[in-house]
Amino acid sequence: MAHPHYDLAVVGAGIVGLSHALAAARLGKSVVVMDRDAAANGASIRNFGFVTVTGQQAGDCWEKAWRSRAVWTEVSEAARIPVLHQGLTMTARRPEAEAVIDAFLQTPMAEGCRRLSPKEAKTLSPCLRAERITAALYSPHELRVESREALPRLAAWLEEQFGVTFLWQTSVTSVETPKLVTSRGKVHAETVVVCPGDDFTGLFASRIAPYGVTRCKLQMLRVSPQTPMSLGTAVMSDLGLARYLGYAELPEAEALKQSLDKEQAQLRENGIHLIVVQSADGSLVVGDSHHYSPTPDPFLHKRVNELILEEMDAVLDLGPYQISESWIGTYASAADRWRFTDAPDEATRIVVVTAGCGASTAFAIGEETISDLFGKGAAA
Repeated sequence: MAHPHYDLAVVGAGIVGLSHALAAARLGKSVVVMDRDAAANGASIRNFGFVTVTGQQAGDCWEKAWRSRAVWTEVSEAARIPVLHQGLTMTARRPEAEAVIDAFLQTPMAEGCRRLSPKEAKTLSPCLRAERITAALYSPHELRVESREALPRLAAWLEEQFGVTFLWQTSVTSVETPKLVTSRGKVHAETVVVCPGDDFTGLFASRIAPYGVTRCKLQMLRVSPQTPMSLGTAVMSDLGLARYLGYAELPEAEALKQSLDKEQAQLRENGIHLIVVQSADGSLVVGDSHHYSPTPDPFLHKRVNELILEEMDAVLDLGPYQISESWIGTYASAADRWRFTDAPDEATRIVVVTAGCGASTAFAIGEETISDLFGKGAAA
């Protein structure tokens, strides 16, 4: 069947797609969003819901994260998406990690952050094993939402507030702007943004291939402590200082990487770094690992989960707990870039985040793309 004519068609209803829909809708544009699933079901919901600013790579990524955090603040209130907790406590257990924290605090990206003693860190996150850490970096900037609930609420709000049309369970088989061929018939739109996630063999496969993208598989768990507790802030460990490029690209990080390679070789080999966040029911989302392949295997590996939990237990004292869920996520990854936007023609864009930071940066990327397509002075 035929559908109305839109100003913008977005292919993909993950956070990157919804961010483009929001940016266009705020300009008064008519928008349709199409997704092959009945609801967002990929990387956008299989993550921490951790909107991270501190530690993002200096320059474009950090700037996009900072702007996206501001949009998250606006949208979470308007769409009634609960912010479950704020802030980040990045723990250090060795002198090399402390050196990275001190170096980071000298950068412009550290505004509002501060170094904490173990005792001070424990006041923010009461479950920390203060006796096992030597220092911590605190950032007030991070936000935590529940992704599996936030994405549906965001989509519903876009529909209710801005009249965005959603065509779920709709496959798009061809894009020749202004015409899209879908499993529901033809759709017409003046501009098109394709947000394929980690699907590189569908639409515009020949345009995506030169960017050298692959897929990253991650493992995550939900931990349910038997005794109620408050995490306070998101918690990370030394491993994050060697992985997040805002820290890891500092010269001081080289000594830390060498120490970790020797002392925690298995975790480094499995791309593990610790992130712990809390849900409204008191359970914790814990992860994660990173393995790269064009087609990652679909299996949860017991030893990888054990390594993640061992790192969590080294930092946090939760008492007895159960594993209530464990799952796999995948996302697009590229060795030489954290994102790309490709333009097959003047009215069409392909937008891919290739570093697992879509939730933290997508709102700003959407604004950039829509500004490019419609012009900065586009009137509502």
